[in-house]
Amino acid sequence: MNAQIDAAGIPTRYWRKLADDRVECTLCPRYCKLREGQRGLCFVRGNVNGAIVLLSYGRSSGFCIDPIEKKPLNHFLPGTPVLSFGTAGCNLACKFCQNWDISKSREMDSLMDQASPEMIALAAREFDCRSVAYTYNDPVVFHEYAIDVAQACREYGIKSVAVSAGYACAEPRAEFYCYMDAANIDLKAFTEAFYHKITGGHLQPVLETLQYIKHETNVWLEITTLLIPGENDSDQELEALTQWVVEHLGPDVPLHFTAFHPDWKMRDKAHTPAATLMKARAIAIKNGVRYAYTGNVHDQTGGSTYCHRCHQVLIGRNWHRLFEWNLTAQGTCNRCGAPCAGVFEERPGSWGARRQPVAIYRHRA
Repeated sequence: MNAQIDAAGIPTRYWRKLADDRVECTLCPRYCKLREGQRGLCFVRGNVNGAIVLLSYGRSSGFCIDPIEKKPLNHFLPGTPVLSFGTAGCNLACKFCQNWDISKSREMDSLMDQASPEMIALAAREFDCRSVAYTYNDPVVFHEYAIDVAQACREYGIKSVAVSAGYACAEPRAEFYCYMDAANIDLKAFTEAFYHKITGGHLQPVLETLQYIKHETNVWLEITTLLIPGENDSDQELEALTQWVVEHLGPDVPLHFTAFHPDWKMRDKAHTPAATLMKARAIAIKNGVRYAYTGNVHDQTGGSTYCHRCHQVLIGRNWHRLFEWNLTAQGTCNRCGAPCAGVFEERPGSWGARRQPVAIYRHRA
């Protein structure tokens, strides 16, 4: 598309006219039906002159270089730096949102940086980032901008990483993942009741996204579930979730169980005990998941990667820092030769746990 940055919004494709002069957005399963001047739940897509436009194109809530493990992606170019950015808005309404100041922003002026796709690609190249991550808020809502950035990055050999809740319709989903190289999808729970009550969405479209990515694309896939005490952390639900993953996606898709902290509209909930994360990991491994991780807690055991055959540590991690590497150049265990699923290079990166904010305006094309 290579659209110009425009405060009035840029044209989009995923919508249709209705008989009553409204337009219906068909980007995600919300199917927002909007009259002239109205915006969807995401707040960044709206009806302008009888068509849906994207109002956040080229405007970001900030840029930062992170370790790829922070996304979290443990099997995609380990140890390398990723240039992370987001815009504003979200198409879910999670009561526990950890980035609510960005995802629920109603002030477009809060988007401090303006950046063309070319500017982002140039910045990633200058800082030797192997990839760019579309994160902080869901890239589904800035679909056109993310695709343009991904196309610009490909010109420089820079890969694209989507961090998303996977709440998208089939046609835009297929277009979007044509341009992605890796994805971490938030599987927020494994019951329709949780999705309806806590996120304002539905479970089935997310499951369809997971199956689409795994079976119909070459995108490397990992999954994250934030465990909230008393909401989605029962043994029964964890059994069902992990069994579904193995049956429908296979044993090689990594699962990350991460700790909740009270935020947004769920400040009355307690922090997730480390024991809950360890229990979830144990259930996943019992049910055949080869790569199960704990996150947002200091757990060197739960953060490291093990050979599924001989159980040697393949990648030792302490928070986001790598301290052990026992993979061959071919991505196999150097003891028994079993393959480790993922996208690996001969040697890991050495970025470590650093987090480095970036002033993107220095890279104007």
